[in-house]
Amino acid sequence: MMTMTMKVVCSVLLLLGLSAASAMSSGVSGAVSSGVSSPASMTSSPSSPRMKLTYKELQQFNGVKRFELERSCCFGALLLDEERGRLFVGARNFLLSLSLENIAKHEQKIYWPAPVDWREECNWAGKDINMDCVNYVKVLHHFNRTHLYACGTGAFHPTCAYVQVGHKLEDHVFRIDPSLVEDGKGKSPYDPRHNAASVLIGDELYSGVATDLMGRDFTIFRSLGHRPSIRTEKHDSRWLNEPKFIGAFAVPESENPDDDKVFFFFRETAVEAHGFGKVTYARIGQLCRNDMGGQRSLVNKWTTFLKTRLVCSVPGSDGSETHFDELRDVFLLQTRDRKNPLVYTVFSTSSSVFRGSAVCLYTMNDIRRAFLGPFAHKEGPNYQWVPFQGKVPYPRPGMCPSKTFGSFESTKGFPDNVIQFARHHPLMFNPVTPLGGRPVFLRTGVPYSFTQIAVDRVNAADGHYDVMFIGTGQQAYDCSAVHASPVAVTGLSLPTDIGAVLKVISVPKGSWSSTELLLEELQVFKDSSSINNMQISSKRQQLYVGSETGVAQVSLHRCSMYGKACAECCLARDPYCAWDGHACTRYLPNTKRRFRRQDVRNGDPNTLCSGDYHKQRVLERRLYGVEGSSSFLECLPKSLQAQVTWTHQRHPNNPREEVRPDDRVLQTDRGLLLRRVLRRDGGVYQCHAMEHGFTQTLLGITLEVLPSTSPASSPHSPSHAQGQSTNQKLWYRDFMQLVDHPNLNTIDQICEQVWSRKHGKAVPDPSIETPASDALHSGHKKWKHLKEVRKGRNRRTHDGRPASRAPRSAGE
Repeated sequence: MMTMTMKVVCSVLLLLGLSAASAMSSGVSGAVSSGVSSPASMTSSPSSPRMKLTYKELQQFNGVKRFELERSCCFGALLLDEERGRLFVGARNFLLSLSLENIAKHEQKIYWPAPVDWREECNWAGKDINMDCVNYVKVLHHFNRTHLYACGTGAFHPTCAYVQVGHKLEDHVFRIDPSLVEDGKGKSPYDPRHNAASVLIGDELYSGVATDLMGRDFTIFRSLGHRPSIRTEKHDSRWLNEPKFIGAFAVPESENPDDDKVFFFFRETAVEAHGFGKVTYARIGQLCRNDMGGQRSLVNKWTTFLKTRLVCSVPGSDGSETHFDELRDVFLLQTRDRKNPLVYTVFSTSSSVFRGSAVCLYTMNDIRRAFLGPFAHKEGPNYQWVPFQGKVPYPRPGMCPSKTFGSFESTKGFPDNVIQFARHHPLMFNPVTPLGGRPVFLRTGVPYSFTQIAVDRVNAADGHYDVMFIGTGQQAYDCSAVHASPVAVTGLSLPTDIGAVLKVISVPKGSWSSTELLLEELQVFKDSSSINNMQISSKRQQLYVGSETGVAQVSLHRCSMYGKACAECCLARDPYCAWDGHACTRYLPNTKRRFRRQDVRNGDPNTLCSGDYHKQRVLERRLYGVEGSSSFLECLPKSLQAQVTWTHQRHPNNPREEVRPDDRVLQTDRGLLLRRVLRRDGGVYQCHAMEHGFTQTLLGITLEVLPSTSPASSPHSPSHAQGQSTNQKLWYRDFMQLVDHPNLNTIDQICEQVWSRKHGKAVPDPSIETPASDALHSGHKKWKHLKEVRKGRNRRTHDGRPASRAPRSAGE
């Protein structure tokens, strides 16, 4: 029985030692890779979120709901239906209808695969039967009150269908009418690797898509409806040059619907950067909804299409700029003026040397100003791009035919010189620059890039704030790379800590500047898969996230997790949350409560929580340490941006002294490590967190130092009883030695010491180094001894004779 106990102790020491070594090594590497200061310095890094929650932590607080579907992937098309309370999802071979209250319950699904003959034809063309020759749903729109309009790749045969969803929520209708399936060319891409951007306005679909099998003919196409189909000029790099479409939106220009425009966001190879290699620029293109094409030139082609560059850059001190040109996502935040929404965009870099991501904000006034500026023109002996200085024909190209700005009723009535000028000058010279001249949020040197963005405007006690929810993912990850087999879908070899949701606000700082606050980082998927779509519901205060492997649902706020004190709630600076006198809860501006306290702009607990701070009780703990061994004092502040300091008071009559880290005392991001405990280390330790100029005491730990005991006490000596009582503390000393020096040789030595102490044998001195040859010989002896033990087991099994058994780790 005692031998079995020794085995268990030694095995536990082995496992804990290995896990401690792994934790220490991963903690250091993680800090370095994320750009956070080393644990020893414990200086808060501005790049770290204030609160970081893993998927497991979110699950513990019921903070995340997950939907997965076997034999499917790439949940990239999300459509919110607030009226029905449903989230419609397009995935591989499936259309889904999920509940907005809980996406994990009451789901409906439509199996929508590509026909067998289409799949075989696709496979004969050299495409992968499982990865390419399936139906990826790429387009999903509300068509009317009873139907959706959905399009998929259809195994390189784009196809679209009208999906019945019923008049009311109670109808529970969700099906595809086979008689309402039609060709999807010009609406959905052929290749699942290609992006598509579209918007359905009335009964007309405006799409930015590749319209051929080889993916060379990219166009902006109008289909459906009663007006003729219109597209961009074919194979003209001045119009579109290898574009990757990101988003499409309709924005009214005036009260007259004839002035309404459609804006396309994309990135492409820049024609004006010819001579500098293949350079990618972010673009915004505009066209008029009532464009009917030209009469004699540009027939069934856009006559109002213009484009210009979107600049998102960081100005340097020397006048140079660092550009982010890989446009990844666009979100239009509606304001009270529907003609002037705010345009939030996400960018990353295409450089292999410099990696970073940025969020830039644009206004419609700046966008319209760029389209009213000079046209880009190529002239001179070197064919340089310069502003066009000649006479611009009337009506100005890009203007919509309406009675607001002229007397033309249709683009077919435009003069020929206007049509010719529009054909040769689709590019504007002036770019669109972001509000403030720089990004509102920026990250560099991180292993991920921004992929998605959704924004919610929140009314707080000191004004309104735009809360940005930013999805992250692997650099340039393509969801179509996920293979069709279930094993491949669930067994992706993706980097860890890539896919997450960042919660960010921008706080005004002075008259012309602002500061960014990274409030939270949420791992909403267990496998950290890259995020490829996000939809936000301000009505339900929920965020819906799509990835390659599933759909997740998280709340926009987690006020109770900030803490149980007024200071902790105030320091969070979350516009959704406020202190109500008892707890940190959701802030509702319409409710009248005397003790509602919130200060997002300053986050000063000294002003808001002066009375409550003295009521806060400090948590007290007691810890025992063995003299000469290691001891760890754990203190984990809720905020990762807090700077932690420690004070030590040896005796109640002695003053408190700040703990200064040295070779023996290490301060880590999880607490204080005493590598070798001394007598003078006993006393009361207090852990303090300083954040935003406010210091609070988080924890008090009373450390009692126990004297080390001689391990070679005889079991027949009078001190045997005392040895038994102290024997329980010896395993702790051995374990701390493993934490201090976690390697396999030390594990073997410690386990041998434990086994030798139990059997009254001489304890080998670990300080005496063994020569390499002796160590090798000792290793052979150990393996030989293990064989003898196994033989003993076999003999005991067959002939009934008992065999002596040594502890497993001691024999190994």
